[in-house]
Amino acid sequence: MASIFTQIINRDIPGYIIAEESDYIAFLDIHPLAVGHTLVVPKKEIDYLFDLDDTVFTGLMVFTKKVAIGMQQVVPCLRVGMAVVGLEVPHAHIHLIPLNDLYDIDFKKPKLQQSQAVLSSMANQLHAAIAD
Repeated sequence: MASIFTQIINRDIPGYIIAEESDYIAFLDIHPLAVGHTLVVPKKEIDYLFDLDDTVFTGLMVFTKKVAIGMQQVVPCLRVGMAVVGLEVPHAHIHLIPLNDLYDIDFKKPKLQQSQAVLSSMANQLHAAIAD
């Protein structure tokens, strides 16, 4: 069965997509650690980030940088942090999390509860910033 990320990529289930290229996609995490928490994913479904071939891996990093720069324009934060955990969904992905404190990237802390309206508004703002 396709991963939940592949289902979002294929538009089988909805997602708050903020950026997309032929090989990569970025969408909001619906259980975010911080406002604007984004997942950046290669479209090719490979479980482990370091199993990506070098071309896909380096392309993912360049795309991730583009998304992070757009995030900094929209979400007030000191930095955008990057984390690779890879245990929760068997599809390589990068978490981009706006940071104002070291503990903003603590995956043990309670997740934010955001309405669809809030997520949709944030997705639209991020999409506009990244598209520029």
